Formats: sequence, C-alpha cells, structure tokens
Amino acid sequence: MIYSRNAFSTTAEVPTVCVEHFEGAPLSFMTTAAALGMRHLTEPAAVVPTTTRTIEQFHRIRLPGAPWRYAVTSNGGNILVDGIPDRHWRVDVDAKVRAGGTTLSEVSAELRGRIDESWVSKFRVADDLFCYLVVRLEAVPDGFLAEWDQWCRERGWSASQQGRKIYTMPRAVCKSVAVAEVRRRLIESGELAQDSSTLAAGDGALDAEMLRAADKAIRPRHGELEQLNWTSPNLTVTQTSGILAGEEIIDWLIAESRPADRAVA
Repeated sequence: MIYSRNAFSTTAEVPTVCVEHFEGAPLSFMTTAAALGMRHLTEPAAVVPTTTRTIEQFHRIRLPGAPWRYAVTSNGGNILVDGIPDRHWRVDVDAKVRAGGTTLSEVSAELRGRIDESWVSKFRVADDLFCYLVVRLEAVPDGFLAEWDQWCRERGWSASQQGRKIYTMPRAVCKSVAVAEVRRRLIESGELAQDSSTLAAGDGALDAEMLRAADKAIRPRHGELEQLNWTSPNLTVTQTSGILAGEEIIDWLIAESRPADRAVA
C-alpha cells in the first residue's frame, strides 16, 4: 500500500504524502486519500502491519494510524509488540527453522557461489533469518530463479522474486502463522471478538499464504501475484494498478471492516 515514485500514474497527477525516508531522501509514498483512509481504518479494525521488511526497514515507515499495538516483520519471523520484538516468538521461529532444513549460513554460501556483480547489485542477510538479492532485471540469467528455487525446496527453503529483489526464505518463516498468533492474542485480551474475521492485503508470492488463510483478501492489479495470475476463492483484485491500487485497497478494507470487529493484516 506504499509505493516508490515509479509506481505513480503516468496519466494524472495524484496528491501524495511521503511515508518513508532513506538516508534523508523521500523513498515511499501513499496517495493523500489512502493516508486519510489508513487513519479511518483503525476505528473499525485492529490493524496489524505485516511485511517482509526487516525490523529496521519497518521502523523507517511512518504509516498514518500509528502507533501499532502489534506488527509483523521479517516475513513473520518477528512480531513487534509496541514496537519491541517478541523474544519468545523469535526463539520459537529459530527452532522451527533449525528443524526445517539447511542453515542460513549454508544457504548464503551456496547462493554467493551462484551470483556475480554483472547482475547482482546487493546481497543482504535480513534479521539473521533469510537473505535477498537486489538484481538488474535485464541481466538475470535465464532459469536462475527456477533452478535456485528447486535447490532451496529440497532443503526446506524457497526462492521468489518481488520486483528487483529475489528472496531466499526458510519455509518455516511465513506471515500467515504470525498473523494467526497476533489474532489469537487479540482475542485472548478481549480486543477482538471470538468470531471476528481476518482481512488481508498483499501483492507478492510471499503474501500468498497469508491471503489464502484470511477470511477475505485483496491484491492489486500489479506485482508478482498479478504476473502469476494468482487467485483464491476469497480474493478480490483491484480495478486499478500502481499507487492508485493502494487507495482502492484501503477503501475496500474500510468497507469490509464494518460493522463488526475485524483484524486487518
């Protein structure tokens, strides 16, 4: 629901607000209407920002409606409670990753041996959980992603691409499990009714399981899931794409959140 400049409509000027700066420069934006909608969304729903971003990257964002009681970062590897990582959750995740297959260090070493600077501009390890590449799209070798994903899946990991980033992720780390845990806590604390439903939005392959697990879900008409033509019986697809799709998603979430309590991821 936040976008870089290259997601802006080329046919009309759209009023926007900057919600993220990096090294002093504006990086990510929402339409002004989407930003106002985010504030309204917190009234009927318990909003849980859920992202593949690291904890540090998430803290750069200034989303309207903050502060958040809960947030899910690192693709579900971390749950933040009032902005602080839940250590017990992370210990459990690390145990599942160790039991699930190859270690991060072994995967990273293998990946480094398969890449070079002619098409990879950055290699990053994220929150000691997973790694990702920032690539030059036009230079990625044919078949790299499929071959790398096959190697990973045989060892308890997977690979997927979101724009210029190629993620290598333990299969034990997923957003849907973390969102389900936050929902359980909200119900246990009385902040959500037992019969409350879950609404979810996302655009990448790493969001697919979370979208499928939600009672109702929405994705934009762009991104990795659009390229895959991914769908699900509970899924709505926006009419618009780019930054305007973010606005449409917020409107949909507000409409679906009333009148009953909802959890939104």
